[in-house]
Amino acid sequence: MRKVIDSNIENYKNLLKSYIETQDERSLYGVEMMSKSFLKNNILPEEIVNLHIQALEDLYPDLSEEIKHSMNFLLEAMISYGLKHQEIQTLREQQIALKSEISVAASMQDTFLKTDIPTIEGLDIGAISAPAHQMNGDYYHFVKGKNGTLGMAIADVIGKGIPAALSMSMIKYAIDSYPEESMEPNVILENLNRVVERNVDPNMFITMIYAQYSPAYNKLRFSSAGHEPGFHYYAKDNRFEELKTKGLALGVLADVEYQEYELKMEKGDMVIFLTDGVTESREEDRFVEVEEVLDVIRKYKTYSAQEIVNHVYKYFERLQDFQLRDDFTMIILRKEV
Repeated sequence: MRKVIDSNIENYKNLLKSYIETQDERSLYGVEMMSKSFLKNNILPEEIVNLHIQALEDLYPDLSEEIKHSMNFLLEAMISYGLKHQEIQTLREQQIALKSEISVAASMQDTFLKTDIPTIEGLDIGAISAPAHQMNGDYYHFVKGKNGTLGMAIADVIGKGIPAALSMSMIKYAIDSYPEESMEPNVILENLNRVVERNVDPNMFITMIYAQYSPAYNKLRFSSAGHEPGFHYYAKDNRFEELKTKGLALGVLADVEYQEYELKMEKGDMVIFLTDGVTESREEDRFVEVEEVLDVIRKYKTYSAQEIVNHVYKYFERLQDFQLRDDFTMIILRKEV
């Protein structure tokens, strides 16, 4: 680094002298080329100022004391600036590295948590989940039973980022590991609660609904662990009814019993499950009312379930100027026949 400075002293001095005497732009071009060399060799600002002082003193040994003091003042200022500049560069490099790690984690999350929407007799299914940031703190999962039943989970981690993604992966593989004969919604939540309570940070817990649909009986059974309430749309009456549920979030206490609920679905009926990123959408300072969400669903009720959830998402994405405040997840189950 010192060699780069020394090799440029004479050249810099000649350029400075030429510019002072002529104000010729060719001298500025020479400085521009020299600056590229300084950047390439990571020369600090204070070293360039010191180079300028040396050249100035060689050219004009009779400089006034005031000018010399002012140049020394500039040198000290550049030393402070250089230190701050180095700190910022280090932080930028760390930020780039962190973004790269988060990008890899987000890609792994997509792979680990990927779930296909199964084909269930007489049931139209639509699902969408969009993260507010790179990592998704929401999660949904479908399990098709050997007897044609549908198991469905929707969850929201209170706590975001990579720890939330890891927690969701744990939940998914825990569900996949349970034998089919023990897939009752309340039993699933009780087992998951023990897993979360033992393995997840005490400051982070998970809200969740687990439901099971039986096409043979047109019945949906479900249990909730402190999750956002869903809605039942009665096609015959063209009305929505909130699903009243109780249950403590996963991971709060070690031993919790969860209540199981049941509803019968008629032709055209829909059951809507969602996370609070839907019901707590905001337009500037205004929180969206739940009724507004249901109005959008009602508007597109003749569409397929997947088209409905897509339209709801696009509506609230536009409402928030395409900047989600929270992760957005919605599932619609509609009875077809």
